[in-house]
Amino acid sequence: MIPSLQIGPVEIKTPVVAAPMAGVTNAAFRLLAREAGAGLVSSEMISAKGLVYNLKRTLPLLKFFPGERPISMQIFGSDPCFMARAAAYIQGLGPDIIDINMGCPVAKVVRGGDGCALMRDPGKAGEIITAVRKAVSLPVTVKIRKGWDLGEVNAVEVARVARDRGAAAITVHGRTRDQFYGGKADWDIIRQVVEAVDIPVIGSGDIFAPRDALAMFRETGCAAVMVGRGALGNPWLFAGIRALLEKGETLPPPTGAEKAAMALRHMDLLVELKGEKTGIREMRKHASWYVKGLKGAAAARQDICRAETREEMRKVLAEFLQVS
Repeated sequence: MIPSLQIGPVEIKTPVVAAPMAGVTNAAFRLLAREAGAGLVSSEMISAKGLVYNLKRTLPLLKFFPGERPISMQIFGSDPCFMARAAAYIQGLGPDIIDINMGCPVAKVVRGGDGCALMRDPGKAGEIITAVRKAVSLPVTVKIRKGWDLGEVNAVEVARVARDRGAAAITVHGRTRDQFYGGKADWDIIRQVVEAVDIPVIGSGDIFAPRDALAMFRETGCAAVMVGRGALGNPWLFAGIRALLEKGETLPPPTGAEKAAMALRHMDLLVELKGEKTGIREMRKHASWYVKGLKGAAAARQDICRAETREEMRKVLAEFLQVS
């Protein structure tokens, strides 16, 4: 049995974290992840400047359901002042943890010096962590990558900076920025960070099945694992990891009826959160993930992409998944 994770005063009973994913991990996704067994969920990354300058547009990203706790809110930016102001505002909304994104590889993010670009300037990264720590009383965590590219692998250095500046935990994704999400994640760099710092290290990269999570724990000594793309259309992955870690059990795959029920609940939560028009449009990608790999999924995706209303989407999902 893998022990629980402690981040400051926050206990994460199951050391499995749902990764922050832009355009995906809103309150609907996070609630389903928590109910399925994730010990901690994370918001989509939130621009510090966007929050300070355009609060109205950013506010929807900050909504969360009470059942999601514990929850981490992730911010990104490269200006210590803006990062501190954004963190202070978010603290007032009542999350449990503030996370700083220093790992996003997207071009428009790193072009502004944000995300993974900060790994190229450990001094500035440290200033940002210090500014955020001084602005809030919540635990502050940091998410990084292996490095910028194979010529700049500095996860250990940045992790030590994060620890020295007061980070309560650090997440390491085992890919460089130039890999994005391709190739194989390097779990050995996670092990190196574990051995280099005395704060909890959360391992990230290539967790697509419960056995992957168990292998990462054993190979790296990490305190928790982070699950990202593996959970798209598959919140059962969290339940499977939890069952394997806590009881040594392997759960059966979900049935078509179970997939239908989960997808329909996901849809209803999205509609509750964003209204029918926006909720159904966002549900299209999730619905496509729910049916992925099933016989006839290509034809079903065409119907999914044409659905405009809750009833149309409900009909497509219920009919397809229950006969698959």
